[in-house]
Formats: sequence, C-alpha cells, structure tokens
Amino acid sequence: MLSPAESDALFLSLSVAARSVAFNLPFAVLVAWLLTRTRFAGRTLFDAFVHLPLVLPPVVVGYLLLLLFGVRGPIGGWLYDSFGIQLAFTSTGAALATAVMSFPLVVRSIRISLEALDRGLDDAARTLGAGPVDRFFSITLPLITPGILAGAVTAFAAGLGEFGAVITFASNIPGETRTLPLALYTALQTPDGDAMAARLALISFSLGLAGLLVAEYLARRVRRMIGRREAGA
Repeated sequence: MLSPAESDALFLSLSVAARSVAFNLPFAVLVAWLLTRTRFAGRTLFDAFVHLPLVLPPVVVGYLLLLLFGVRGPIGGWLYDSFGIQLAFTSTGAALATAVMSFPLVVRSIRISLEALDRGLDDAARTLGAGPVDRFFSITLPLITPGILAGAVTAFAAGLGEFGAVITFASNIPGETRTLPLALYTALQTPDGDAMAARLALISFSLGLAGLLVAEYLARRVRRMIGRREAGA
C-alpha cells in the first residue's frame, strides 16, 4: 500500500504529465507542419530552437522559464498583474515545465509521420477543389494520427520522469509540485527513506515502460486501421 504522500505524488505526476501533453499537442502539430510543409527564412534556426530542450540541461530550461514566467518576468508578471495567474511554484507551472521538456519529442514524432505521407494525396485533393483546411482535416490529420498518438504517449511517459526543469521552476512543494521524481529525491534525502524510494522508483519504472509499450501498440494499431481503410478504398 502506498502512503498518502506517495499517492499524492503519483496522482500529481499523472495530472502534470496529462496537462503537459494537452499543452503540447496543438502547438506540436502546427510546428511539425511548418517544418515539413513550408520554407521560410530562419527555418533552420527555428528548427534548432524547437529541439533545444533535448540538449540543454533541464535545470537551465527551468531557470529560463523562471526568468520568463516568474511573477517578475515579462510574461509571468503580465499574467499575474492582469489575470492573477501565477505559474511559478504551482502545479500548472510544473505542467508547463514538463511540456517544454517533452515538446521536441512530440514534434519529432509528428514530423516523421508528415514526411512519410504521400504528398500526391494532398495534390489530388487540391485538384478536386479541396481547400487547405479541408485537406488538412480530411487527409493529413487522419494519416498522421499514429505519429500524434505515439508522440503524445511518449511525451506523457517522459513527463512522468521530468525532474530538473520542474524542481527549478515549480520547486518541491508537497501536494502541489512534488511529483514522483521529486518525491523519490526527497525520500533519498530522508533518514530511513530507502523503502519509500524503492517503491517510488518501481512505480516510475513501471509507468515509463507501460507508456512506451502503449505508444508502440497505438501506433501499430492505427497504421493497420489506415492500411485496411486504404485497401478498402
């Protein structure tokens, strides 16, 4: 049985990871489409900026978020003064930090699906009079669904293990921002906390593995569905 503190950390981690994916998906689809289907000045630099969280230390990402979205930051200060919204040191802030760290994973997954898509289908729809929005929702979006699902589940699993950016931007507040990795860290710093740390590590390992397996299962299942649909057509 999990203690109340362990249960809080587990459910908070699930909530933070789910919200981070919700933050990510609309922007990830847009960015992946821009990088795949358009050409513009500074595209290479923009591509590098999107993938920057993959190479930056998570603590640096958390610090930059603190500068931007803290109550004294240009964006966070405006949100707080105008709407009373505080992101730093809150669970919403933890979700934002997790979303930023996992964003490149979603973009890469969707981008791979877009690059593998037969552009002839889009061209054929264009010749039949379909507009850009109609083509995107009727052709592109259904066909890249495997990439979206795989990216979302992978980002969810990765979000469950995010530590550096969360502790820097949202701190380690029990019941508010103390997710599974932070609870594990706290247990390791506590005398006689080895048993709790072992349970939390096992939970984290199980959730991460389950997330990766689900991502692969969903991707394969949707590919088969699309294949059957195309064969039937």
